[in-house]
Amino acid sequence: MRSSFLRIAVLICFLIVSGIGAVGPASAQQRSLSFIRDAEVEHTIRQIATPLFKAADLDPNAIDIHLIRDNAINAFVGGGMHLFIFTGLLMASDNPNQIAGVIAHETGHIAGGHLSRIGGAVEMATAQAIASALLGLAISVAGGSADAGMAIAMGGQQMAQRGMLSFSRAQENSADQAGIRFLHRAGESALGMLQFFEKLDTQNALIGSRQSPYLSTHPMAADRVRVVQNVVAQEKGVSAEATPAQQMAYDRMIAKLRGFLDPPGRTFAAYKADDTSVPARYARAIAYYRQADLDHALPLIRGLIAEQPDDPYFHELEGQMLFENGRVAEAIKPYRLAVEKSDRAPLIAVGLAQ
Repeated sequence: MRSSFLRIAVLICFLIVSGIGAVGPASAQQRSLSFIRDAEVEHTIRQIATPLFKAADLDPNAIDIHLIRDNAINAFVGGGMHLFIFTGLLMASDNPNQIAGVIAHETGHIAGGHLSRIGGAVEMATAQAIASALLGLAISVAGGSADAGMAIAMGGQQMAQRGMLSFSRAQENSADQAGIRFLHRAGESALGMLQFFEKLDTQNALIGSRQSPYLSTHPMAADRVRVVQNVVAQEKGVSAEATPAQQMAYDRMIAKLRGFLDPPGRTFAAYKADDTSVPARYARAIAYYRQADLDHALPLIRGLIAEQPDDPYFHELEGQMLFENGRVAEAIKPYRLAVEKSDRAPLIAVGLAQ
């Protein structure tokens, strides 16, 4: 996970939120969004999403997926072909099929031409404004004019002043039905969608800040849950079970997110020292690295590399650990291996360039 991307994204989103205070609560100006970039996490989400995009007759390469660093259980589409997923939603999931259920639903909104806008803490900022911010971010990160990038980001504010509307229940029902079709076409069960809806249904009893922001833009009703329950009860020839490779990719993604985003103490409690699984060692390596404890972090990540020498993400993490602790010369080799073994993934190549 590249901290440099986080800092730039936070700045741009703060400018968007603070620039439209007249149409939203002042509290929202105190909570900006940050975007994270990570090659492994993005690849895992793409692996889940691509069959669903294809099932909807959408070009997967035409849909941009953005990760928002926020504990809220939320996701939305907007700004054209943009899918935004909160890290809180990923970490609240129990299996990859639940993430597939959410993505299938959001794909239903894309295929149906619906327009989703962010609710909760950023209810005054539209997805179009954030898409403009991301374009400005890309220009700045790529070495273009910072002023040009900022101008694009600020220009998106005009879109954010056009008013906010939640999805209607009719649109939600339509997206549900489309999402179920896409899941079935991809050979997947709607059980994950049902499980996620059941999580949200419990949120209906909550008030104020305890309620998931997802409900602000995605009205939840008991009849929606019942419809999906009936579908799941009658399913045939589809699977809710992930393959071992899919499950491992999911478990590693969650371990990585928790390692980077949770306090280290919480990570160590969730992934105890006697847990020798790959995800557990991965999470602990990251937690130790965040504590600047390379005496524990490096043996863990190097042990994983010894077991899986062709895994680019383990090499990338070793390079990041060394680079960010001032051992620049030592970081070059693992970064080069990461670039080579990832077929020159752009995000990993950025680490080597640094």
